[in-house]
Amino acid sequence: MGKKLIAAMLLVITIVSSQAQTSKQSPVPSEKTEDPDNLATEYFSQIMGVALSATSNLKLYQFIYDWIGTPYRFGGESKNGIDCSAFTKAAYEKVFNVVIGRNSRNIFTMVNPIMKDDLQQGDLVFFKIKSKTISHIGIYIGDNKFAHASNKGVAISNLNEPYYQRYFYKGGRLFESIKDQLEDN
Repeated sequence: MGKKLIAAMLLVITIVSSQAQTSKQSPVPSEKTEDPDNLATEYFSQIMGVALSATSNLKLYQFIYDWIGTPYRFGGESKNGIDCSAFTKAAYEKVFNVVIGRNSRNIFTMVNPIMKDDLQQGDLVFFKIKSKTISHIGIYIGDNKFAHASNKGVAISNLNEPYYQRYFYKGGRLFESIKDQLEDN
């Protein structure tokens, strides 16, 4: 197991055991019982800097968490190094069971363009970085944050950062017809 997964498990165990001890000491029974999914949701909300209400897809957050810090490598497709489109492709395959393209421009042809204000968790964000064509892609996770493989490695960034504001092109949501077609194969 990775160090991050072990740390996450220890955190969950610590929280559960401390709540169990607290409830034993309290003469009034607690109406609220913690479920492991709620604990994981709270944990991912805190480490990824998004509102608790935005962390509805635990599978997506676990996938991103497992890849955080993976170095960037153009053309890379593994934990030894990965680029933005390979990271996005892998996330869509593992989290949504949908196979998408391997190139950010190709992936853009598979989406309905949407405005930044309409982005939902799992939508794609496209950038034209120092280029007239789409050159970067990420996955929106909520609260103006997105996960991507940047030149600093897999990270979570904010769409409101001046750099990303300047180069943001459009958001995109996979066409339902393409999603259905890809899921049938």
